[in-house]
Amino acid sequence: MDDIGKVRLLNIWKIFGPNPRYVFESMDRAASLSEILAETGHVVAVRDVSLDIAQGEIFVVMGLSGSGKSTLVRCLSRLIEPTAGQVIIDDEDVTAMDADELRQLRRHKISMVFQRFGLFPHRRVIDNVGYGLEVQGVNLAERRAKCQQVLELVGLKGWENHFPHELSGGMQQRVGLARALAVDPEIMLCDEPFSALDPLIRRDMQNELLNLQQTLNKTIIFITHDFLEAIKLGERIAIMKDGEIVQIGTAEQIVAHPVNDYVYKFTQDVPRAKVLTAESIMQPANGTQLSTEGSVECDTKLETLIPRISAGDGLLSVVDKEGRVIGVLDRHTVLMALGEA
Repeated sequence: MDDIGKVRLLNIWKIFGPNPRYVFESMDRAASLSEILAETGHVVAVRDVSLDIAQGEIFVVMGLSGSGKSTLVRCLSRLIEPTAGQVIIDDEDVTAMDADELRQLRRHKISMVFQRFGLFPHRRVIDNVGYGLEVQGVNLAERRAKCQQVLELVGLKGWENHFPHELSGGMQQRVGLARALAVDPEIMLCDEPFSALDPLIRRDMQNELLNLQQTLNKTIIFITHDFLEAIKLGERIAIMKDGEIVQIGTAEQIVAHPVNDYVYKFTQDVPRAKVLTAESIMQPANGTQLSTEGSVECDTKLETLIPRISAGDGLLSVVDKEGRVIGVLDRHTVLMALGEA
């Protein structure tokens, strides 16, 4: 992941209703969504959201149904027009683009993977995958060659001439993923693409996406309502409620330090030992001197620490990548962290 911002959302609002701009300019910004609805008849779906997403990052936006997550991702490509705010991609203001500029952005820089596959039932697999290239005006021979390449990449070599109804749900989703990859986009918007799949197939598709990302290094904005999916895929996670971002952080930061009960409830079923690291639960060293035999690196997962810490009641030093002591751990601290689930 490159730290340079690829996508920036600045104070994005989306209000649904007959006169959203007037409501935006005149409403009490401190009012609740229900109060705004009662007073104006308008629905605030996204409320003053700002995000900075890095090049090559898998950034997950999650929340319950109605939280605004899908509306937000559609504002990014202006499939839904924001009521206010700016979308910046590669230092270009997407919200200021005219129709032709926006069309070019969608054709060449952004692809979207939908929840229910979005395949054309009358087109064979290879023609579904090549649809974006067809819209771009790519000739048939080049189109077919690219389609063959991405179909092999997602494990569908040999299925080119089948129709969608002849494929399983997982295979259909692979076709949707291949279609998004065929145009070689810089940014992929994934709106709950795996939520309709059976658990085992969903896990396989999650692993497939992670494997592809190691090779392709796309900027991926991934929408989900499943926190376990979020922590598996996301380098960072933004949790939404009532159109607002309530917390942004790594999986470890959110599990270790949820900002409120809403966030905490998402983390309750998380296998904490697989998420938390020594650094997230350590205590200050306060000058304590420990031998190097009693040290662990700061990014060591608790599941690795458990056998070691359970063998005794002594302290372990936590060291950074340069070997400097930055904190200490004992058995009680580790067990307390695991018991907070």
